[in-house]
Amino acid sequence: MNSKMQQVWDTLNTIPDPEIPVITVVELGVVRAVDFVEDFLQITITPTYSGCPAMKQFEDDIVSELNKVGFSDVRIKTNFDPAWTTDWMSDEAREKLRVYGIAPPERGSEDKGVLFLSGPKKVACPQCRSEDTKLISQFGSTACKALYSCNACKETFDYFKCI
Repeated sequence: MNSKMQQVWDTLNTIPDPEIPVITVVELGVVRAVDFVEDFLQITITPTYSGCPAMKQFEDDIVSELNKVGFSDVRIKTNFDPAWTTDWMSDEAREKLRVYGIAPPERGSEDKGVLFLSGPKKVACPQCRSEDTKLISQFGSTACKALYSCNACKETFDYFKCI
């Protein structure tokens, strides 16, 4: 990787998710590609879901931070195909979520059980790691999270839903 490309990735790796500041846009898996096209820098991103309210902030932060390190013409390309999945999150990001108090999504799973009467999944509490938890609401502090309660330690917590 050449030094300009390394500088771009190093910068992107410092930009926090605006809703979960302990993980970066790269760790979240939103940044899909970096390309030097003609005389501009193109960053391809994929939203976590089509209505994600953080997308404009992602774009603004990426352009602003790259401008600060000398990339004056930065363009954002939004790509919806393939759709973002929690499988794109790094293992480091999952652990950072847990430490922050958000139960991370499992790999390779989807949370559709509640739609088929099998009920909500058991999610380990990020505080005490008990699986004696219950779903309070399909929507937590943001649409991509569900709100759970731990019966063991009595804490409520967000669960980052698998998509």
